[in-house]
Amino acid sequence: MSYLTRLFHGNTALSVVRKPPEKEQQLRRDLAEFGRMLHAQGFVAATDGNLSVRLDQERVLITPTGFSKGMMHPEDMIIVDLRGKKLSGNHNPSSEIVMHLTIYRMRPDVGAVVHAHPCTATGFASAGIALDQPLCSEIVITLGAVPLAPYATTGTMELSESLEPFIPYHDAILMANHGVVTYGEDLPRAFMRMEAVEHYAKIVLAARQLGCTRTLDSCELEKLFAVRSRYVKNGH
Repeated sequence: MSYLTRLFHGNTALSVVRKPPEKEQQLRRDLAEFGRMLHAQGFVAATDGNLSVRLDQERVLITPTGFSKGMMHPEDMIIVDLRGKKLSGNHNPSSEIVMHLTIYRMRPDVGAVVHAHPCTATGFASAGIALDQPLCSEIVITLGAVPLAPYATTGTMELSESLEPFIPYHDAILMANHGVVTYGEDLPRAFMRMEAVEHYAKIVLAARQLGCTRTLDSCELEKLFAVRSRYVKNGH
């Protein structure tokens, strides 16, 4: 058990469960719940994807490797430090842990990271096409643009290095021939950005199939960027 401590009284060993702080308990529940939401929306399949939240300045709570995101329980989550050292948990952390930790180190404002393989957005990533054309005003406001990071092997330091040029300036990144990573102040925001990326990818695909894409002009974009600045400032 994750929180088992042993108290000795004479020759008798008594086992008691030490509950984690309430904040940690809630974050564990949140990871399990948002994992189920990722799976239900078809953003992940089998054991794909991973999620994490920042516990404090030194620790991260992350989903375990080899688990369906639709079948996780709060007690399955792993605590690691910012160097990736496992601090507690019955399982091993996600194989993509280096990517998560790189984002946390580079973005002190980030409190949660979500990595998934939504079909349409991953199709663009596999075709080598960034989602950076200003076709839809709502996406300009919520995401700005979604760049494409060069291909790197999953679960390696090279993957994190491929993302580094984009992390400071974007909240969502396509990974070539791989998937999508999004992040934000908290887990709901990181998850909703994943939803927004996939929604936008479907819009772009439909516009391309119709054969007539119209990008917003510079005057329209300038107005939208002003709206986006207020949006970000207000914490949305």
